[in-house]
Amino acid sequence: MADSPPEADLDLRLVRYFTVVAEHRHFGRAAADLRVAQPSLSRQIRQLEQQLGAQLLDRTPQGTRLTEAGEVFLPRAKALLRSAAQAAAATRAAAQPSRITVGYTPGIIVTPAVRNLRRQRPDADVQTLHLDWNEPREALLDHRVDAAVTRLPLRTGGLHVTILYDEPRLLLVPLDHRLAGKESVTLDDIADEPIPRMPDPVWNAYWRIDPRPDGSPAPDGPLVAAIEDKNELIAAGQAVAIIPGGIPASAIRPDLTTIPLHGVEPSHVVLATRSDDRSRLVAAFRKSAQDTLTASADLGREVTPGT
Repeated sequence: MADSPPEADLDLRLVRYFTVVAEHRHFGRAAADLRVAQPSLSRQIRQLEQQLGAQLLDRTPQGTRLTEAGEVFLPRAKALLRSAAQAAAATRAAAQPSRITVGYTPGIIVTPAVRNLRRQRPDADVQTLHLDWNEPREALLDHRVDAAVTRLPLRTGGLHVTILYDEPRLLLVPLDHRLAGKESVTLDDIADEPIPRMPDPVWNAYWRIDPRPDGSPAPDGPLVAAIEDKNELIAAGQAVAIIPGGIPASAIRPDLTTIPLHGVEPSHVVLATRSDDRSRLVAAFRKSAQDTLTASADLGREVTPGT
């Protein structure tokens, strides 16, 4: 009988590299995201494939696609990384019971809540971490952060989510746009204006207001993966976008401006934590955020858990 092949001694760093390439479907974009050289990333993926004894990715002129083996490995790779992160987080929590990392997404200021918690708990190690718009849920479940202040929509399964305050929604346009300078606009004013799409369909439905209240679809715009690419399209006059009022155009780039968008529901800024987290420090930060960040007495309400 032939000997069984040796078990693969997987390098978690290589596993993470693979998941990022699989997400981007492109070595160049994945390398930029990981901040490594593309040739180095290719070598690392080949090393992982050699460890596993299987090709995970097909390289094509158009980009990269998962092989059948890659499709099988991807969810297991994500589960492996999550399990490792949870193990590390649990170990750190046992060694450092007074440590918390607070995540926040673009345009959101958590400083008052963080400073308040540090005053209340001078013994605690309170850290902050900036997250991309689509990272909070994974960052929480992977234990990279213990609390995240972000905006809806957010998949709430496994999370405890509390609305802190509302923000008006604004229309983002280039300075030379026909609507620039108006006191306000409505959805009727942009009925034919293309709005860029992001990879997340729930995000698209909310921030493109698709479908519109009358049931009509929002005009399709180009698919982009990064907010910076979306802003470039808008500055070039190829699209407009609906954004939260907490992100002024001047903070995005100087060739864009915003206009109040009337007749639509405001966006919601929320605090999210893991639903099974019983940390007293997390509870203390939740109260600190509600005390210092909540703008109206009728907010600070919980969101019904979903998927």
